[in-house]
Amino acid sequence: MTSSLPAAARSPLVGPTVLAMSAGPPPEPPRLHALPDAQPPDAELVARSVDDPEVFAALFDRHAAAVHRYLGRRVGDLADDLLSETFLVAFRRRADYRPQHVEVRPWLIGIATNLVHGSAQAERRRYRALARAAAEPERHGADPGDSAGRLDAEALRGPLAAALAGLAARDRDVLLLFAWGQLGYDEIAAVLDVPVGTVRSRLHRARRRTRAALGPLDDSPEELR
Repeated sequence: MTSSLPAAARSPLVGPTVLAMSAGPPPEPPRLHALPDAQPPDAELVARSVDDPEVFAALFDRHAAAVHRYLGRRVGDLADDLLSETFLVAFRRRADYRPQHVEVRPWLIGIATNLVHGSAQAERRRYRALARAAAEPERHGADPGDSAGRLDAEALRGPLAAALAGLAARDRDVLLLFAWGQLGYDEIAAVLDVPVGTVRSRLHRARRRTRAALGPLDDSPEELR
């Protein structure tokens, strides 16, 4: 008697149970959910921007606010111009950027610091003007500056502004990169191209001279002490 099962089912390798399991439509594959787009790291954007310059705009979106805040504290109204120049310099040097040397945000703030050197007199004048303003009566009325700018100016009024104006430029750079740029010792050393030991000694000297200038009633921000 001939079996009614197909030849494949009579094979010792394929039993009736397997045949029954394979009958009918195939099971629906599991649904795959797309993961949210991961933001590429800064270093990757810099590298890609060498061949695709428009990619560099993403770095401006990420870091412009932090760089502008740092510049605004140092040079006031010149911050807008120096911010534009900072990113222009960075764009021109993007092919030379090396992520193993320093990350992008410290790199940008380092460029901004070098540009501040070209406005060193304006920076010192700003500090001295803020120091003089502490002795003037409070004036009320419309203030064209934003609230963050007003708060920075208030924090710098009086002896602190005078103390910063009296520091050597290289000591002031280290102190303000640490306090306002929020860079670590290694990052400051990288952007200024000096040893870490030099950063430590300059920071110690700047803090000591600032404390001495402020005297016993030191109410400066903690990071500047």
